[in-house]
Amino acid sequence: MHDPIAAGRSAAARAVVVEVLATAVVAVVFLVLDYRHALAAALGGAAMAGGNAAAVAIALSGGIQRAPMAFARLLFGVMAKWVLVIVVFAFVLVVWRLPPLPALAGLAVSTLAYLVASNWSGARAGRTNQSRE
Repeated sequence: MHDPIAAGRSAAARAVVVEVLATAVVAVVFLVLDYRHALAAALGGAAMAGGNAAAVAIALSGGIQRAPMAFARLLFGVMAKWVLVIVVFAFVLVVWRLPPLPALAGLAVSTLAYLVASNWSGARAGRTNQSRE
């Protein structure tokens, strides 16, 4: 039996793992400058990775439900994601006074890695579904 919710969860989990790995690479690159730059890049990417993980957990929880409830979960997940990203960024910039450019670079690389990984796994799933028909 095919469970589309479980397939979506596993694809999103793989995309978050790719996102975390890309963030780690950016943090290592910024380590050449200073540990504060590397920490800022790591926290920027971690903010987005945590936000995406939270959005996926909220959006795909509860199983299959009616459309208004599914849409509400999706919206709540996206709102939780951006609140988490903004709060972490506020701590990075205001409380810990880390450099903003590496934090933005970590966020951008994390976002792009998530998009590429989720589109790649979706394209792979489409190919495997077409071959079964």
